[in-house]
Amino acid sequence: MRRWQGIATVLVGGCGAAGGTQAAAIGQPTPWQMGFQGAASPGMERIDSFHDLLLVLITLITLFVLGLLVYCMLKFNEKSNPRPSKTTHNTLVEVLWTAIPVVILVVIAVPSFKLLYLVDEVPQSEMTIKAIGNAWFWDYEYPDHGIAFTANMVRDKDGKPAGKPRLLETDNAVVVPVNTTVRVQTTSNDVIHAWAMPSLGVKKDAVPGRLNETWFKATKEGMYYGQCSELCGKDHGYMPIMLKVVSRAEFEDWVKKSKRADSAPPAATRLAEAARKP
Repeated sequence: MRRWQGIATVLVGGCGAAGGTQAAAIGQPTPWQMGFQGAASPGMERIDSFHDLLLVLITLITLFVLGLLVYCMLKFNEKSNPRPSKTTHNTLVEVLWTAIPVVILVVIAVPSFKLLYLVDEVPQSEMTIKAIGNAWFWDYEYPDHGIAFTANMVRDKDGKPAGKPRLLETDNAVVVPVNTTVRVQTTSNDVIHAWAMPSLGVKKDAVPGRLNETWFKATKEGMYYGQCSELCGKDHGYMPIMLKVVSRAEFEDWVKKSKRADSAPPAATRLAEAARKP
């Protein structure tokens, strides 16, 4: 399917060389990238597959319609056809141009509904993470492990570590074990935010007063980057998400270290403490 995606990209855009010479990076965007980031979860793999199917279909449809237009221009122009036909109906053609789009829509609908169910229906999870949006940073809670911390973007003035992506690095990373079904609950303390992780196929709005949830199962260890994907204010582009996928043993070590450290309380606790002060 990847081969067909590359062919379709060249035919539709004529610029496949810019993005096709470089494999899709997993976890973060790359310069001149045209397609999705590399898939690292079952959900994102299915999204990739569905995207490839649609790309092939729309390419074939575009070429077919283009062929019809060229044929009509050559066959029925005034010079080639000085005495035009007065035919107004063709039963076969009318049946075909009604039936074929219906078949195409059914072909699209079946995997579409399956994909919607896969990404929307949260399966039995092995752990839960709560992401709380604030203007403009994220608070995280691990209800199953008794951990809470705040993640702020590492700004240029703070000295971004070499080799790290600009505007995507945070001072604290969300850490999860590999091959683990993780439930992500999202909410907000002020305006609507959105917790998004492209390589994992996750994007869920964080709405004040409401608890939304999604899930992912990272299949590859490494560092993954995302961003708030809902226009939430002047610093919307400065509240990134950094997620680290590690082995189960490393995750258990991280949990022990995090419990020993003095973790910052979540935003809701800070606001409540501030309200109690005279």
